[in-house]
Amino acid sequence: MDSDALNTFLVVHRRGGISNAAKALHRSQPAISRRIALLEQELGVPLFERIAGRTRLSDAGRVLIPYAERAVAAAQDAEQAIRALTKQNSGPVSLAVTGTLADGRLSGIMKRFAAENPAVALALRTATSAEVSDLIRRGEATIGLRYNAGRAGDLACELVLSEALQVVCASDHPLAGKRVKRLAELRGERWIAFPETRGRREIAAAHVFALFLTQGLGDVEWTAVDSLTAQKRLVEAGFGLALLAQSHVAEELRTGTISTITVGDLAADQRIVLVTRRGGFLSAAAQRLLETIRRDYAKGDVSNIRGRRKKSPARKVVARRRRI
Repeated sequence: MDSDALNTFLVVHRRGGISNAAKALHRSQPAISRRIALLEQELGVPLFERIAGRTRLSDAGRVLIPYAERAVAAAQDAEQAIRALTKQNSGPVSLAVTGTLADGRLSGIMKRFAAENPAVALALRTATSAEVSDLIRRGEATIGLRYNAGRAGDLACELVLSEALQVVCASDHPLAGKRVKRLAELRGERWIAFPETRGRREIAAAHVFALFLTQGLGDVEWTAVDSLTAQKRLVEAGFGLALLAQSHVAEELRTGTISTITVGDLAADQRIVLVTRRGGFLSAAAQRLLETIRRDYAKGDVSNIRGRRKKSPARKVVARRRRI
């Protein structure tokens, strides 16, 4: 059982079949089929099943997935380690981040790193928090930046910043810049939050509702908006309140288009963690990027975040009422 066979198995699984895997690996379909057949013969069990015309993992295939991912990632580590012996100051480094962390702070980090390390090919991918961990686990990304630590023991998670969450509102909201004693006083407001999506660790509706639930409240009106930029524009327009970290609205707070409501009994934070593969190889370039990220986040001063976020079109907005 070699790493090439395991990688072929993983690509067939991720691409949903032999044909798509052949295109991804630039091989013929018979070659891919033969590779899988030899692996199944070696293991003595089928790894895939054809159900309703689709290729699906067998029970044995599902068991093999995490072991195959670690084996392929280890082989990539070995290759990178050998290359690093001759090229300490160059090579590729892939950074995977949760989408809402791809902000002014991150662009500043990448700009400084690129200037200090011109021979390093730095790639950036955005994903949900769960997907960031999966990319690291599979060796498809070197360093991850996500919300909250994952539970998987094969990943090393390092807290780099814990930001308090705050209630934000339109600048002309009756409570803008004021203080309320209890979150319960905001129960009648419409709330804006990310929809509840598997793998998302941003401030989703479930997070907002949980805060009300702990106080015995329910029946909160909310609007699901799958875009941070769209959320902020709706808050500015007075469409509702949102629970966001200061770094998410630093620019809007400076310009006065968004304001805050201080809530006496609100105690919620959002944790940002660095993710690497436990025991995985990190090139000198990857280690320098880790240090660059650590130094920047250690400052903890979101007021220094510069640069405007690129506007993205608002996705589908769905208003609904939810009972907790």
